[in-house]
Amino acid sequence: MGIIRDTLNGAGALIRGMSVTLGELFAKKTTVQYPEEKIVVSPRFRGRHVLQRHKNGLERCIGCALCAAACPAQAIYVEAAENTPQARFSPGERYAKVYEINMIRCIFCGFCEEACPTEAVVLKHQYELSGFDRKSFIYTKEMLIVPGPDLPMKDTDIRSGPKQRSNTPTSDWRKNM
Repeated sequence: MGIIRDTLNGAGALIRGMSVTLGELFAKKTTVQYPEEKIVVSPRFRGRHVLQRHKNGLERCIGCALCAAACPAQAIYVEAAENTPQARFSPGERYAKVYEINMIRCIFCGFCEEACPTEAVVLKHQYELSGFDRKSFIYTKEMLIVPGPDLPMKDTDIRSGPKQRSNTPTSDWRKNM
């Protein structure tokens, strides 16, 4: 009797499994013709990082590096510098001279977005992130910041024209590439 019961139980499990397969065979297809047709992501989706600006064009990032401290993957590198009356990048005393995210290390958890006191770091709905080498996945401040007037700006006229920026040093993870 044990062999017959085991055989019937096995056949029942096989029929239940095949019924799921047959049900999916006749279900509506969800194939998307990518890249012509984009998928709609959920409102809570966390994609590519963006650094926001204030309405007057100044950067929101004040270089506090709380995002780097909150990042469990240690994917963010921030180097702060002081604002001067001649060159003002953000409304505070400091600004992020260097802001880099290693997108290969990033796990898109959103902790950086939650830790930012000025709401400068925002994870948008862009999911098309690709590159041909590892260095192309190091997103610099210039790649992340929302387009706006070139900085630095003067205290007296925050709508002044573009200024030359100095070259920024590389971060720790680039030394090993």
